[in-house]
Amino acid sequence: MIAFIRGLVFSYGIDWVVLDVGGVGYKINFVHPETLTLNKEKLIYTYQHVREDEISLYGFLSKEENDLFLKLINVKGIGPKIAMNMLSKANHLDIINSIENNDISFLKGMPGIGSKAASQIILDLKGKLVSDSVSKKLSNEIEDAIEGLKNLGYKQGEINSITNNLLEFSNLSSDEYLKLGLKLLMKKKMG
Repeated sequence: MIAFIRGLVFSYGIDWVVLDVGGVGYKINFVHPETLTLNKEKLIYTYQHVREDEISLYGFLSKEENDLFLKLINVKGIGPKIAMNMLSKANHLDIINSIENNDISFLKGMPGIGSKAASQIILDLKGKLVSDSVSKKLSNEIEDAIEGLKNLGYKQGEINSITNNLLEFSNLSSDEYLKLGLKLLMKKKMG
């Protein structure tokens, strides 16, 4: 399995890039051409997809984007091309938020995603993404507030649905994050 490729940008198009690594060109399905400059070094995280008739590389700007892609392709009915199209249309954090917040209309706005696929994505992934994507970024104060919410009886899935919202605020005390978390959870319950 090829985890990442670092090389010079040899050429690129709307949905692909060729990286020159020691004289070997790797063609990678890649949907962020705005980040590329010819003849400049680029590191791209990759997923190697192997089928009977094809071996493809899919590339991502960050490990988090790559991780979300891997989870999406494990959802029934979502293949690499659909998952890649989703990441081309929205930031990985926006996709995670839409899953955590049951935002079916946001997911249905993605290419190749209908009501059934959107519901399946939420069913399979809700509560499994936020902790992965933000666990490294949580301050001690936010972690304390999360523990407080758990002690008050909130489930991990409920807490995960507001964690990104808590991250939007900085330099709050544990008590302030706890109060904000309670306010956000109550707002979600009220609709």
